[in-house]
Amino acid sequence: GSAGYDHKGLAITSRGAWECVKRHFRELDRDIQKEPFRVAGVGDMSGDVFGNGMLRSEQIRLVAAFDHRDIFLDPDPDPARSFAERKRLFQLPRSSWADYDRASISKGGGVFSRSAKSIPLSDEVRALLGIEAGGLAPSELMHAILMADVDLLFFGGIGTYVRATAETDQDVGDRANDAVRVTAPEIRAKVIGEGANLGMTQRARVEVSSRGVRLNTDFIDNSAGVNTSDQEVNIKIALAPAVQAGRLTIEARNALLKDMGGDVAAAVLRNNYQQSLALSLAERRATPDLAANARLIRSLEARGLLDRRLEALPPEREIAERQRGGRGLVRPELAILSSYAKIALLHDLLASKVPDDPAMQGLLLDYFPPSLQASFPVDLAQHRLRREIIATTLTNGLVNRLGAPAPLLIADETAQPVANVAYAFMAARGVFGLADLWRRLDALDGVVKGQLQLELYERVRDCLVRATALFLRDGSVVRDLTGTIAQHRMGLTEIKAALVDVAPSGMRSRQAALEQRLIGEGVPPDVATEIAALPVVAEAPVVVQIARAQGVSVVSAARVYLDAGEIFRLDEITGRARDIRRGDDYDRLAIAGASNALLEARRAITRAALSLAASSLAALSLDGAAHEGLASWLKTRQEAGDRTVRDLADIAGGADLTVARLIVAATRLADLAR
Repeated sequence: GSAGYDHKGLAITSRGAWECVKRHFRELDRDIQKEPFRVAGVGDMSGDVFGNGMLRSEQIRLVAAFDHRDIFLDPDPDPARSFAERKRLFQLPRSSWADYDRASISKGGGVFSRSAKSIPLSDEVRALLGIEAGGLAPSELMHAILMADVDLLFFGGIGTYVRATAETDQDVGDRANDAVRVTAPEIRAKVIGEGANLGMTQRARVEVSSRGVRLNTDFIDNSAGVNTSDQEVNIKIALAPAVQAGRLTIEARNALLKDMGGDVAAAVLRNNYQQSLALSLAERRATPDLAANARLIRSLEARGLLDRRLEALPPEREIAERQRGGRGLVRPELAILSSYAKIALLHDLLASKVPDDPAMQGLLLDYFPPSLQASFPVDLAQHRLRREIIATTLTNGLVNRLGAPAPLLIADETAQPVANVAYAFMAARGVFGLADLWRRLDALDGVVKGQLQLELYERVRDCLVRATALFLRDGSVVRDLTGTIAQHRMGLTEIKAALVDVAPSGMRSRQAALEQRLIGEGVPPDVATEIAALPVVAEAPVVVQIARAQGVSVVSAARVYLDAGEIFRLDEITGRARDIRRGDDYDRLAIAGASNALLEARRAITRAALSLAASSLAALSLDGAAHEGLASWLKTRQEAGDRTVRDLADIAGGADLTVARLIVAATRLADLAR
């Protein structure tokens, strides 16, 4: 459109791809905005995604690149001088590598035409590319550039330049680049960024990733461009009624679109950030989550949404081999699975009443820039794609924050429709104030080590997954999301205020140790304190439910419930259960069933202890007698209680927690609860 974001689309696409690249390096504990790094790539500076990308950091040392016309070589570039020259070329109406100022190129470098029969190579270029020949044909030289030992290989332009070992050039279907193309084992770059489409085959990505190279996929890296187009179209649809009714002139609409450009870019880049982060978290748990991911693959296949062979996902036999070898899906495979998980979940949400719930309408408004929310709230509320926008926002939130298989697994384990997981997710997100905590974790980019930052995100995700399942089991969240959030937020506030009093000594010691470790590694104290408290926070939904059912204070219920967990070492057991190696999907179901049985037994013991304490007091103020109530209850079944405590301590302290031992723990506690 005349006032759309097409002119910004390539820049935003490139910024999104660069966020993905930065994440890879951040997790390698390298800050590419502050320290020089070597880059090779495909593209030029004439304004495409490659050109935009090569201006994202002043620390880039672009040593080699080629496009359809020229080959650029700069063996030892000065970052500042080469950045200035790339910027000059970018700002020209039209440019090619032939326009590059030769005086700005380091010794031995140059710009060479692809039409030449042979290109002479200096000692510096031979050292850069690790070759001995004094000259190469252009196709051979480009082949060598793709194999260069660099920090980043960045794809722009058109063409498929990397195939898997088992693929042929004919399989690739890009005859123009057959002479240039390399195979996955020949890649020596540490990170690959795909600003262009189809720079590699998917099987090549999988093979490269299996060898330790960090990369996503093209549709992850350059998704910002598509996202920008979606935002533009939806904004225009929102404003169309105002234009048609004469409340807004087309000139005013265009000016408004221009003014909102920064907000749109920020929203798009935030989505890119979260999507790349979600893949990093999935990669951290790829091995223990292999059975869960396999379950998701089978579900998608059964629905006719996924052809695993077409998408280069492993067949069942290979999944079993990876399970035995302790290997999960690699990052490009996780990217494919995540995208299909979003497709399936979007279908489920649109087929449900979830997008029509008034409690979800805030998601519709939040999708649009603040100025639009303020000036056109009625038009936004009546947007003809409002259901789709709400469902898409929910889909991205659930898959990015919970993990691709989590919505399906939570639905499995609670016997609820997948769409209902959205209610529980929104409840947990709202009760725990996670939006603010996530922003504070985002702000730690470059402040703490990359893997430590991922640990913090992972701890939040574990809390969120558990709480989402707990809210869904309760059931009231589906009937009254707003009321559930209000009630549980109040209960959580009470628990946090009394945390020092209600948490058992062992739990307090573990929290203090974690808090001090995090602070020692550079995490701000307020964030460290909040992260350390997550094990208690995650249990808040159960505690509030028990307090409401028993008619006691939340603090009393928390004291007994947490004491029960400490006495029977349930937090240790359930925490370790997440890392049990699953032989197949039945192991996953057995682990989920046993974990739920432990929860139900703990809940039953807490209720029984509260009832016993209440019956022995004139009033129901149990704050001073909650612990004694649990102790008294255990005395009524001392032999069985002592045996259960002993058995669960042995299981918790054992070297390996297996499915069988977890089931025994659940059986012992359930017997005691009965």
